[in-house]
Amino acid sequence: MSDALLIAAHGSRDEAGIAEFWALAETWQRLRPDRLQAAGFLEFASPTIGEAVDELVSRGAKRITVTPAMLMAAGHVKNDVPSEIHEARVRHPNVTFHMARALDVHPAVLELCQVRFREALVDRPMVPDERTLLLLVGRGTSDPDANANVSRVARFLWEAYRVGFATVAFSGLASPSVDEALTLCRRLGFARIVVQPYFLFDGVLLKRIHEAAARHAEAEPGIDICAASHLCNHPLLLQAFEERAHEAVHGSPNMNCELCKYRVRLSGREEDWGAPQAGHHHHVRAVLDSEDTHVHPLRDHRRARSMQTEPAADSLAHAWDMRLLRRLHLSN
Repeated sequence: MSDALLIAAHGSRDEAGIAEFWALAETWQRLRPDRLQAAGFLEFASPTIGEAVDELVSRGAKRITVTPAMLMAAGHVKNDVPSEIHEARVRHPNVTFHMARALDVHPAVLELCQVRFREALVDRPMVPDERTLLLLVGRGTSDPDANANVSRVARFLWEAYRVGFATVAFSGLASPSVDEALTLCRRLGFARIVVQPYFLFDGVLLKRIHEAAARHAEAEPGIDICAASHLCNHPLLLQAFEERAHEAVHGSPNMNCELCKYRVRLSGREEDWGAPQAGHHHHVRAVLDSEDTHVHPLRDHRRARSMQTEPAADSLAHAWDMRLLRRLHLSN
């Protein structure tokens, strides 16, 4: 069976955003040269998704995995892209189609966020973590499920970065806006505000986020207000997309454990990853002894490791191995 990957993108009026998308698609093709690949857009760019499907079929594709190049599962992922695939099934009844999930909340993307966060603070004045506020900015949609996931990402990053506070804003179709959120955040007494766009590619909305951050920084010189870069093309991002494509065909055994701190390596919770199963209630089972001050050795050991371990400045080395990914897919 000739397998193929179709990357379904939204499209943009911004040429820089389209260029970044094509750069990611080209890198992904180099990762899997054994697989047919094409890309299509919903709007504002060409080829369309339908045209990309027809191209893959003309090249001999018999099984096409459609992977949305989109962060959250809102209307485009839940309705627009599936509609395009339904039309493609009608045109090509002998081709098998699988649709992957949006990235939503993925451990590799969370780790990439931390990389971008640290990059934003290079050469900036030293500010304690507890004096720093994170403002995560999502696209904003009419789908509360997708908007809620932005808040979920913010909570994961809050704990990973160990900042004093984290909240969210949206660039459109949801509130608060970036301006509204920054106006409130400036009143909370933090020494630094990091505006972090939860965006894949450059575009009009992203530029507005950076402009808003710059305006508020000028208006409040006593607070260090800076903006982090968007996710863009990075091995960790490709890792997340490739895993979504793989599970679309082969299934996912994760159930509700995809973001379990014991199962996957989460930024800020590295000490819990792969920890052995051991209860920590031994000292309070049955009758509680008020004089029992025993601390469970495993828990104490983990706490010590947490205090001694500082995450690496760039987590690429431990999070990404292209050869392992290729072996995973070529073996299936």
